[in-house]
Amino acid sequence: MTVIYRPATFDDAANITQVYLSSRKTFLPYAPLVHSDENIRKWITNTLIPTERVSIAEINSNIIGMMSLSEHDDFGWIDHLYLDPTSVGFGIGSSFVDQAKDELKSVIRLYAFQKNVKCRRFYERHGFQAILSSDGSTNEEKCPDVLYEFTHT
Repeated sequence: MTVIYRPATFDDAANITQVYLSSRKTFLPYAPLVHSDENIRKWITNTLIPTERVSIAEINSNIIGMMSLSEHDDFGWIDHLYLDPTSVGFGIGSSFVDQAKDELKSVIRLYAFQKNVKCRRFYERHGFQAILSSDGSTNEEKCPDVLYEFTHT
């Protein structure tokens, strides 16, 4: 199984949307999607791909994962990291995190939902530390979250 990592293009938007939605609906059933599938596709096409550094993972030309990175507020951010549910457990997420650590030389931050225990353990294994918990009032889903931080040493 050879995984290819590359920057996303506009032609990838529909497949990125499928990975995003499939992952969200499978792993985050407690976090309601507040936008329609079509609006999420439009957001990925018109906002996410043009304004952030979006990378994809693919096997045999099938997109199986996506990650978006940004830099603001003096921090690097992993804004989104989603895998097709059938592709979890093969090191793809770890490769994405390693890529983020290489690209974002500053302190890296990300949010995870408090209920997403597997996700939280994953980031903690990669050296991220929880620095703040909230009641979720500032995220769209209104689900309690945790702010994580990784500092390059």
